[in-house]
Amino acid sequence: MHHKLIPLDAAIVSAASVVGGKERQGPLGDCFDFYNDNDRFGKDTWEKAESEMQRMALSAAMGKAGWSEKDVGVLFAGDLLNQCTGSAYGLLSYDIPFLGLYGACSTMVEGLLLASTMVSNRIYDTAAAVTSSHNASAERQFRTPLEYGAQRPPTGQWTVTGSGAVLVTHRKAATSPLAYVTAAMPGITVDKQIKDANDMGAAMAPAAESTLLRYFATSGDTPSDYDLIVTGDLGWEGGDILCELMLREGIDIRPQYNDCGRMMFSRNTQDTHSGGSGCGCVATVFASYLLPRIASGQIKRMLLMGTGALLSPDSLKQGQSIPGVAHLIRVESPTVNRKENP
Repeated sequence: MHHKLIPLDAAIVSAASVVGGKERQGPLGDCFDFYNDNDRFGKDTWEKAESEMQRMALSAAMGKAGWSEKDVGVLFAGDLLNQCTGSAYGLLSYDIPFLGLYGACSTMVEGLLLASTMVSNRIYDTAAAVTSSHNASAERQFRTPLEYGAQRPPTGQWTVTGSGAVLVTHRKAATSPLAYVTAAMPGITVDKQIKDANDMGAAMAPAAESTLLRYFATSGDTPSDYDLIVTGDLGWEGGDILCELMLREGIDIRPQYNDCGRMMFSRNTQDTHSGGSGCGCVATVFASYLLPRIASGQIKRMLLMGTGALLSPDSLKQGQSIPGVAHLIRVESPTVNRKENP
């Protein structure tokens, strides 16, 4: 049962992204739909700003698709804040059934997995996945407030200020699909006794290895069957660990591998140490940068794997280790002939 590959028949029809100032200054800055230089989005707290990003992202995605809230059957959403308040408050104005999720940085892929499963099995005709993170709200909750000025170690990652929203429907119902979600592999929680909250990549990489190994063993595919294998978000440290772990198993993913935390920021000009992280990282990179390239056929087949560190402020204070989880979906371009790529 642990090796079950879920076949899916879902189509992504729209996506939108909202980011902060540092993200706008990065290599993908021109790809995002909306940005705010001061990261406040007109609000008086960081948490309210995060909620506003979610509201904006979903509104923009629906606008691109020509949908209203009545056209969205169910909404999967999550963030890094306690009890997912960023999502609950941010999406409060939408009259859509709401299912809150917490998978840490894996939440967007978890949401897409569940949304695609729902529409593939005709439980809902349409679904949406939305996630967000905010650098200031995440630092205040998990480490120390920005005002404290704590020094981050080289293994630390920079929580992305951003939100992404993706709309899906059944493949046969999509008139102008951007991409197809054709399979999924849910992750298994893996704990290698990492206890450093500033080394999330090391905590999450073993979970990514577990999911990838199970996927390749079940599907019969190899890395060369894909144009891209993308994680979100292991950063530089965790990504290197994943590639090394896979090599030990005789599988070289390096020619196809990249990570959303690596793509978001410039390693040379932006001081983000090991790269980006947070629920908003994979969501915004996928919605703004990867998805258009899948739609055009520049990327024909891709594995998108969300990686999450399942810690809480209390678990850290109590000296517990940090479990990781990694959920995977297979995404294919509409330009690919279905017969060539079953």
